[in-house]
Amino acid sequence: MALTAGIVGLPNVGKSTLFNAITKSQVEAANYPFATIEPNVGVVEVPDYRVDRLVEIVVPKKTIYTTFEFTDIAGLVKGASKGEGLGNQFLSNIRLTDAICHVVRCFEDNDVTHVEGSVDPIRDIEIINLELILADLQTIENRLSKVERKAKAKDAEGIAEKAVLEKVKAALEAEKPARSVELNKEESAVVKGFQLLTLKPMIYVANIGEDEINNPDKNEHYCKVKELAASENNDVVSISAKIEEELSVLDKEEKEMFLAELGIEESGLDKVIRASYHMLDLCTYFTAGEVEVRAWTFRKGMTAPQCAGIIHTDFQRGFIRAETISFEDMDTYGSEQAAKDAGKLRSEGKEYIVQDGDIMHFRFNV
Repeated sequence: MALTAGIVGLPNVGKSTLFNAITKSQVEAANYPFATIEPNVGVVEVPDYRVDRLVEIVVPKKTIYTTFEFTDIAGLVKGASKGEGLGNQFLSNIRLTDAICHVVRCFEDNDVTHVEGSVDPIRDIEIINLELILADLQTIENRLSKVERKAKAKDAEGIAEKAVLEKVKAALEAEKPARSVELNKEESAVVKGFQLLTLKPMIYVANIGEDEINNPDKNEHYCKVKELAASENNDVVSISAKIEEELSVLDKEEKEMFLAELGIEESGLDKVIRASYHMLDLCTYFTAGEVEVRAWTFRKGMTAPQCAGIIHTDFQRGFIRAETISFEDMDTYGSEQAAKDAGKLRSEGKEYIVQDGDIMHFRFNV
């Protein structure tokens, strides 16, 4: 599952510095099959201690972590919805992402100018969010002009679509995002096809000073962003883009030492990835054998055949069963055989809802 978050933000907020750190941390193409990586796309490994533990147990020839894509969205300034800056290009890029990471400047530095003349993250957030809302409003209005003709002709589908569009339009005109509108399953299906920008889940990435990274709550700007995020039911992550760029050129051991010196447990990039997973309801299952230990991303609620289909469509089409051991049991017993002997191997059928951390071997016949 290729999942991607678009990185947006005003000029000089640290967006480019963060994206540079991401591209320096990028996985090699050999570990990311069937993908041509565009210049504005960074593909990073999702850190997972469970993969490391499975490698200890199984000792495979190859290890593959699951990956996450970040797309750098350029040209987002005031007026972008009307084509200012690289507005039209930004709109087309961001519509293709699953989520939005909104980088907000929360650091003071007289040597780094701010496009609006001062550091005010709430104002910056409002500027970006308004551009997204205006772009969505234009999309809705364009569609309404077409649907109204169908509705006037008493077309049932047209009437239903018009009602949904008007509901979303009312929220956008009140400067509220489309995701704030309560929609039932049928209404959500209608709206999904329009790829509305404000329907996408959002994380605020607060870029703070290097000296505040181990205690972000002492940053007044960050606290304001956190309060706003809570009111919107969005996540917020504190990072120092400068530190992320320094970390990106270090190997694993050097990185761990640097983080320990800073008094923090994980990098900002790792926090952003974790928050993105949480926001998108993503989980991980594993395949483990002598040839390869591999992590696979799936959405919460997927069945065993659907998860098998992530590996290959034939696995889903010819699904028979999934031999499954939880990571906790594999970790506790120290080997697949010991887990089997303890009765921890389960044979799951087509209705099984895969759980985060399941280690699976799919049986299929095509």
